[in-house]
Amino acid sequence: MAQLDWSQCPAVESVPGKVSGAWVFRDTRMPVATVFENLEAGLTVEEVMEEFAVTREQINAVLNFAVQSLESPMPPPFHSTPANAHSA
Repeated sequence: MAQLDWSQCPAVESVPGKVSGAWVFRDTRMPVATVFENLEAGLTVEEVMEEFAVTREQINAVLNFAVQSLESPMPPPFHSTPANAHSA
């Protein structure tokens, strides 16, 4: 999965010393990565909610953030133009 800038998602936080600084749902110790891992493993959103005591709003917030981040246009690549030694 692409690396996302979770600092821009208001539903999550990373606190040094809390779950080793992993991105977690705000005011919890539940790592955001756990949602993605369990959805990928085949659990439904409802099963993740029950298993990890997170709300649909929390899950929707991180899923929507991920989708929006991945859909954002990529900045154009930087191309430097080499100087032409023969130009006047």
